[in-house]
Amino acid sequence: MANDQIPPPLTDPIHPAPLEFNDAQLSVDPILRYFHYSHLPPILQGASRPFCELASHIVDTLPRNAERSVALRKLLEAKDAAVRANVA
Repeated sequence: MANDQIPPPLTDPIHPAPLEFNDAQLSVDPILRYFHYSHLPPILQGASRPFCELASHIVDTLPRNAERSVALRKLLEAKDAAVRANVA
């Protein structure tokens, strides 16, 4: 994200903060906000939830560095594709 772009607030209804992450985690890795799934219909929650769980595992077990950021970004891309696969 460019420096001039500010992520939406954590109370944004489109991107609510996932309950799986605390404020400290979200401030360190703002991308985690996009792993929320509770707003989705049940079938899409089932596709999205494992990606949120894996994102949590990544931030809990890997050191914070560029490669971890890449892993989270690619995981988000995969989550988006999995959710879209259930809509197509």
